[in-house]
Parts: sequence; C-alpha cells; structure tokens
Amino acid sequence: MTVHPAAGSAPAAPPARREPDRGLRIVSRRRSVGTPSLLARGEPMLWLTGGGLAVCMTMIVGLLLLVFYQGVVTFWPVPVVQIETATGRTLVGEVTRHDAYRPADAVLAALPGDLATGARAAVAAADGWAHRRLVRTGNFELTGDHFNWVSDFEIPADGEIRPPWAVLFERLAWGRFYGFPAAFVLDGAEVAVGPEEAWRLFERHHGAVRARWERRRTLESHDLGAVNHRLESARLSLRLVGLEHGTDAPAYEAERRRVEAIEAEGHREFARIRAAIDTLDAENARYQLRVGTAGGEDKLLALADVVRAYPANRVDVLDKLGIYLSRWWEFVSDDPREANSEGGVFPAIFGTVVMTLLMSLAVVPFGVFAALYLREYAKEGAIVSAIRIAVNNLAGVPSIVFGVFGLGFFCYIIGATVDELLFSAKLPSPTYGTGGILWASLTLALLTLPVVIVATEEALAAVPRSMREGSFACGASKFQTIRRIVLPRAMPGIMTGMILAMARGAGEVAPLMLVGAVKLAPELPIDGYAPYVHLERSFMHLGFHVYDLGFQSQNSEAAKPMVFTTTLLLITIIALLNLAAIALRTRLRRRFLASQF
Repeated sequence: MTVHPAAGSAPAAPPARREPDRGLRIVSRRRSVGTPSLLARGEPMLWLTGGGLAVCMTMIVGLLLLVFYQGVVTFWPVPVVQIETATGRTLVGEVTRHDAYRPADAVLAALPGDLATGARAAVAAADGWAHRRLVRTGNFELTGDHFNWVSDFEIPADGEIRPPWAVLFERLAWGRFYGFPAAFVLDGAEVAVGPEEAWRLFERHHGAVRARWERRRTLESHDLGAVNHRLESARLSLRLVGLEHGTDAPAYEAERRRVEAIEAEGHREFARIRAAIDTLDAENARYQLRVGTAGGEDKLLALADVVRAYPANRVDVLDKLGIYLSRWWEFVSDDPREANSEGGVFPAIFGTVVMTLLMSLAVVPFGVFAALYLREYAKEGAIVSAIRIAVNNLAGVPSIVFGVFGLGFFCYIIGATVDELLFSAKLPSPTYGTGGILWASLTLALLTLPVVIVATEEALAAVPRSMREGSFACGASKFQTIRRIVLPRAMPGIMTGMILAMARGAGEVAPLMLVGAVKLAPELPIDGYAPYVHLERSFMHLGFHVYDLGFQSQNSEAAKPMVFTTTLLLITIIALLNLAAIALRTRLRRRFLASQF
C-alpha cells in the first residue's frame, strides 16, 4: 500500500548529498604509503659516522700498539740456542722471527732418508705448510751471513740445546759475535784457559779497557778537533789577508809569520795528543779473548772492540733488566755505528728537536702577522680572496716541492750570497751555500705556514666583536685593541696552529733529504768554538734515520727492530713537544676563560 503525504503538507526533502572528506582521504593515503624513511630518522647516519670514527680509532690505536710493542721488546735479551741440523749445519745464535711457509720438494729431498719421510708426512699433515725460525748467527767476517733460516723438520729430536757458556758479544764493527770463551790472552800469552776462568778475567778487565777507549775517543774527537780548528782558522785568516791586500803586501807577510808560529805550535800539540792516543792503544792491545765458534774456528777479540758481552743463558731476570736498560741508555745517548743499525741515535734526537724548535720560531711570527693583516687590517676584496685561496692551495703542495724550492732559493741563492759576503776565504768550499739545519728549518716553516695562518685566522674570528667595540669605546686604538684584547684571547687558537705545525714538520722527511739531513753526522751544530751555534752544518733526523734503516740498510733483518724503536722514539719526542705546547695553551685558555662571553 502506497502512503501518500497528507494533504497540505510539504513534500519531503531529498536526502542531503554527502561530500567526500578530502582531508581525511589525503591523510589516509599518506599513511598507506608506509612508515617514514630510515634516512629521515637519522639512525643510519648515526651508525655510519660512529662506525667511521670507530674504524679510524682502531687503526690509529692498532698502529701505535704495534710500534710500541715492537719498539719496547727490541732490546730485551733472549736466550742463545745451538742447533745441529740433520744436514750437518751447526748454528749458534738468537731466534728473532718465526714464519710459516710451503717448502719445495727439493728441500725435503735433500734430507736423509728417514728424516725426509717424516718431514714429508709432517708437511702433508699441515696441508703443505711448515714452520721455520730465523736465527741471528752473527760472526759475519767468518761466515758471510748475519741470519739463517732453520726449518723445524731439519732438526732432529736432540738437535737443539742452550749452551750454558754461549756468549753474545756486541762489537764496534762487524756486528754481533756468538761464541764460547776459550782463553784469556794477556800480552800475547794465554793466562787463563776454559770458559769460566776466561770469562772471569774478561769481566775484571773489560771496564778499565772501555774507560781507556772512551778517553782515547775524547782525545781524538775533542782535543785533536781543537788543534785542527786552530790550524784551519789560521789558514783561513792568511787567505783572507791575501784576498784583501794581496800576497805581496807587508800585512800578508806579517800574517804568514803568525800563521807559521801557530802551525808549529799546533803540530807539537798534535804530536803530544797522538802519543797519548798511541799509549792508550798499546795498553788496550794487551787484552784479548780467544773465542771458539760453532764451526770449530777460533777468533781473537780485542776487549777494546767489545761494547757489551754477556752469557745469554746464564743471566737471571735482574741481569736481563740491567742489559735492557744499558741498551736503552746507549740508544738515546751514543752515536750510531755499524751503518746505523746498532749503537745510539743521540745526534738524530738533537737534530730533530733543534730543527723543530727553529721551525716553530720561524713559522709562528710570520704566520700570525699574515693572519692579523688578513683578518684585522685588509679590506675584503678580490686580492684578499685570491691570497686566501693561494694559502689554502699552498697547503696541498707536495712536500718534496718545498724541498726543491729550499735547495734552490735558500741554499743556492741566499746561502751562496752569504758565502760571498762573509766567508769568501773558504770558497769554493761552501759554508751556507749547501744544506744545513737553518735552511731545513726555514723550508719546513714555509711548508707549515698555511696551517698557522688558517688556525690563527679562525682564532681571531672567534673573538667576539663586542670586545673590540668595548675597547674602542674606552678610547683604545686599533693596535692597542689587537695587542691587549684580541691576541690574548686568540692565543689558545694560535697555539693550536703551532701544535699542528710542529707535529707535521717534525715528521717530514722528503724536504730534509735535499736541504740538510744526512745519513751520519755525529758532529752536533753546537760546540765550544765561536760562534758556538753552527746552523750551517748538516744534521741527522729521526725520520730520515727511519728511512735509511728501512730502505738503505745492508742488513735489513738487523735494522728492522731499530726501525720500530726509532719510530717509537720519534713519536715520543713529537708527543712531548706537543704536550708542552698543549699545557701552555691550556694555561692561556684558563687565564682568559672568565673574560670570554
């Protein structure tokens, strides 16, 4: 039944049309896309940057630990072993390294029958690998070898012992010697036979012999050096008078007579010193030790040539500690010997420290002045921008380029000019016209100059402008403001630049090879002759010493431990210099902390 609307009533309104909620639809559509991106959250970048930092720290700490461990254990005494191989070789020495390798079939075939069968079985069980040791056998003048490899399969069951009277001798030349004391020789006659008695007399006389040797070295290096210096100065003065007045002038004749008198006195002094040296040599030549070797040969060792000796298998822990400290003291206080692979590195330590300090004294003032002008005085423009770009690009120039520039500019131009003006009597032998510690310091100052300029500019920019304005408001001039307000508060940043410059300059090697660093220079640039500080002299450097040991040593295996020890020493010196600068920077920062805002 159809229901009609009541009469007179309005017709029913049509149902309202529902408009879609566009805002809700958009929101729901965005939510349906998915969760926000991980990159938007930032966690991946956090893990990536943290992981990068962890990798860098691991590499740095690992390298430092490797250098520290290898450098510290270098001088620790180790036992001396005697190895009798199945092939008839007899080796006496120290085990320095272990290695795993794949032996060739020819090596295994050279062994006796039963031993070859056992060696093949052992190598096959180890998937073709074998273990071997590197033995430092020394005795180079007899065997022609410093080191020998010995594989484990070459050694019978009872083929390795530690002889109680195996003695290690550290000598002035020819490297180490391993042998057994046989007899003590005095004035050509054997006064004690047998290892125990011979060693007892060796210990009794060795200290006095070495004391006479030290006295001889002092006479030869100091006293004879003083005589030669007087004679050379007299000859140079005579030549200078001849250049100034001519050889026919009365002044030249008077100078010639004076020089002849000096030479006569010098020759008498030279003869006296030489006689004293000959007396010491004759006394030391009386004492010798006959030593037997593993090959059955005998060798006479002069006590004066033995730096240190000890029965390696008869010393206890305290004796080993004494030998260890004695080697370290020799390393940091004596001159190198045996092609720099033994002895000390004191000249290199001295040269490194002096060169770094001279470089710092040269680079810091110039770098600070340049940064002050660029930041405080110069107006911004194309020229200042070009200078800043040039400074930044200069920091990327290879260091060897600075070495070539230092050689050409400082040595061949500035140094040659100085020689012509002040040292004409020595020409054609150059004085300042060749490499020296002064030119090396200035070359490294140019190398590290961009570091100081950039760090100083950043430190000056970090000083609040309100401090400058307050100083101006009190009536101070620009110079007074810079001197009393800006520079003191920027000093910590300036010190940071100096620390970075010192760290980089002290470790550079390539420029120094061209402008003054040499393989061996035991004569220090400071002595007792005027002008006392000789900055024209060549010098030794720890970085160059590491390079020489690692790549130019004739005995690479013996030099390898010294590479780590010298590297450890170089890192320690740089760290000490940096710590001193950091302490000064902290003190300055604490002083001005209250006034910074």
